[in-house]
Amino acid sequence: MEGLSASENRELEQRMQKRQIKEFLGLFSNLVDHCFMSCVDDFTSKSLSTRETGCVSRCVQKHMALSQRLSERFQEHNAQMSQQGPPPR
Repeated sequence: MEGLSASENRELEQRMQKRQIKEFLGLFSNLVDHCFMSCVDDFTSKSLSTRETGCVSRCVQKHMALSQRLSERFQEHNAQMSQQGPPPR
């Protein structure tokens, strides 16, 4: 980051790291909430049933695969946009 002092650079990096952690925790929280609401419906036991455990596992796997595919598509789109250059005026 050109033009920034060492202390400004450190502060910027710390802010970026905090933001990344906050975003990760938000995504993780949404995943947990979604999979819990979709899979857990029997509150007669303190542990998950075999069906619930399998459902949660499949839910997490699907979510992770979706996140990976979205990330790949985003990277493909960015590469395509950078190859095309800026739009004509």
